[in-house]
Amino acid sequence: QVQLVESGGGLVQAGGSLRLSCAASGRTFSIYGMGWFRQAPGKEREFVVAISRGGSTRYADSVKGRFTISRDNAKNTVYLQMNSLTPEDTAVYYCAGTRGGSYTSSQGNYDSWGQGTQVTVSS
Repeated sequence: QVQLVESGGGLVQAGGSLRLSCAASGRTFSIYGMGWFRQAPGKEREFVVAISRGGSTRYADSVKGRFTISRDNAKNTVYLQMNSLTPEDTAVYYCAGTRGGSYTSSQGNYDSWGQGTQVTVSS
């Protein structure tokens, strides 16, 4: 497993942008598929976006056209650029990794998780 640490969360006004980062330990990062999930207060954790080891991506409908995932294998880091944020995007955002390398939206396929970073969007 890799150890994952998220950063970049914070408070932003509606319409604003944030970029989250997820730094991974270990030398096997490049084989991992990586995903971002989020959990809003009182709600279940949900899929946001994922990127495969080969760079293919999958987005939840709610974030298509606004969020972009990318990865830099040289830096062992995956990024989530979030634009046009709305209060509905307020949540704790979690980074996750799957050794299988896919870009699955299924949480059960991920074997490494970060501690989460809070994103709050004010109206």
